[in-house]
Amino acid sequence: MAGKEPDEGGKGTPLRRGWTTGACATAAAKAAYTALITGAFPDPVEIVLPRGGNASFCLSKEILSPHEAMAAVEKDAGDDPDVTHGAIIHATIRQREDDGAGIQFIAGEGVGTVTKPGLPIEVGQAAINPVPRSMITAALSALAAGAGRKPDLDVEISVPGGEAMAHQTMNPRLGILGGISILGTTGIVIPYSCAAWIASIHQGIDVARAEGLRHVGAATGRTSEAALRKHYGFDEGALIDMGDFAGGMLKYFRDHPVEKLSLAGGFAKISKLAKGHMDLHSKRSQVDFEWLADVAADAPQIAALCQRANTAAEVLAAAQAIDFPLADKVAALARMQALDICRDAVAMEVLIFDRAGTLVGQANG
Repeated sequence: MAGKEPDEGGKGTPLRRGWTTGACATAAAKAAYTALITGAFPDPVEIVLPRGGNASFCLSKEILSPHEAMAAVEKDAGDDPDVTHGAIIHATIRQREDDGAGIQFIAGEGVGTVTKPGLPIEVGQAAINPVPRSMITAALSALAAGAGRKPDLDVEISVPGGEAMAHQTMNPRLGILGGISILGTTGIVIPYSCAAWIASIHQGIDVARAEGLRHVGAATGRTSEAALRKHYGFDEGALIDMGDFAGGMLKYFRDHPVEKLSLAGGFAKISKLAKGHMDLHSKRSQVDFEWLADVAADAPQIAALCQRANTAAEVLAAAQAIDFPLADKVAALARMQALDICRDAVAMEVLIFDRAGTLVGQANG
């Protein structure tokens, strides 16, 4: 494996790093082309990682015929909760006549095709991201040069079951249809870094901008997203699945703005944003009840409740019972924090929905 990471749960148990789909596809492609040239599959096969260093992969399947070769690698995501962990990444290499077109990438079974502008891959192309393309191109070009050949090759990447896996990702929303994307910028998966999620947030913004959308929504979870969709009638492409990554999203909007952003979430999550937390995950930020008491200072009974409450929902319910606009106050403070992060590049509003999807707080400036 590529190494160890600190324990996400804080108990001192190191977490295993894993490999990206891009690294696995590169290894499979290199093994397949080696077999097409030499008649034998290297197993294990070694590749060069984008930021230096090498990695070795064992093959899970191999097929050789006179005009093409296929090799497959099983993805090991380490201890990261990755939907593609255990997926079998196939690479089929076909030598074309010397046509000068170089390496052409093809989306096989379970690999998506780009259908919307704004992504780093053109519409109609296989959803194989730039770094994996570069890794595969470098590996195959080196083999071709060593064999005195021209790298005029078709490279088909496939992932059996990938179309079902893709429904657990943001690909359908991004307009990547038919399967997963082949991803990775370093070749290594760091457990719980959520790099793929953050990258998908950025891509969602890019797609919305490329489609000319002036107003987009972002939500912390499914309930708030469904409520936001209903509130504004948003289409799928206008919604950003922010999750807990408020900071990563807002920083990207700073340099890639749209006209208006409606940011939605539950009372607890938005109160953490209002306090200045940019990662809203429960393991990395908590509701600050003393701070919430200060926000509720104009309602002494609510402020007192904050000192002994077990949940933010308990405080919100008490505030609603006496018509104290605590959620509006929290939304206004969250809006100020969000505007500060994106440096006022986007017109901003913050909406707070309860668990039933009812709008309970709002700040739009």
